[in-house]
Amino acid sequence: MPVSVLLVDDQPLVRAGFRLILESAPNVSVVGEASDGREAVREVRGLLPDVVLMDIRMPGVDGIQATRQIVEWARPLGHRVRVLALTTFDLDEYVIGVLRAGASGFLLKDVPPAELVSAVELVAGGASVISPTVLNRLLDRFAPLLPSPEAGPEPSADTLTVRERQVLRLAAKGWSNGEIAAHLVLGEATVKSHVGSILTKLGLRDRVQAVVHAYETGLVRPGQDDHPNEKTQEPPA
Repeated sequence: MPVSVLLVDDQPLVRAGFRLILESAPNVSVVGEASDGREAVREVRGLLPDVVLMDIRMPGVDGIQATRQIVEWARPLGHRVRVLALTTFDLDEYVIGVLRAGASGFLLKDVPPAELVSAVELVAGGASVISPTVLNRLLDRFAPLLPSPEAGPEPSADTLTVRERQVLRLAAKGWSNGEIAAHLVLGEATVKSHVGSILTKLGLRDRVQAVVHAYETGLVRPGQDDHPNEKTQEPPA
């Protein structure tokens, strides 16, 4: 079966160019198009494509929001819809935002045609694809935050209380202390105290290291619900 693809871009000429490239490949079939994120979500539900080739900068519902909605909708299905993001801009907030929303890859729009086809096929097969220039930027940004090979094993997040795990998950999603406090119905000072306790227990220097730790240990995963629910609840602090 050929890989079915939905094209999402607000520019008709761009969609036409991608369609021409992809339909020249024997193992790829373009099954539909959408001009914005809202239309993309609707088309995905009707067409159930293997891969969504998603632009990021679009009016209204952008590619990051659309990716999050598609991933959350498709998660319970046996057939997973994978998103491959493309953009003219390799800004860090776009890269991190769309990957955290659940995208399986990120490429720049100047990618050679053969590499675009290959990326679509790889993503459809369950792999992740990131443009080499984007990957280098991510490594440069996060490498100083990673633990050194000589360091001993990191303290486990299992040492945290249920409430501290909730706070860490939300902090890893980029929430401020005030937003976390409002969501968990806590005082902002209490949240700050929890953050301090998390850093101490995990042996981390600051909030940035805590976020990296949360992703490295799998406590938070790209595309995961922004509102974590625990099976066990602690009484309000």
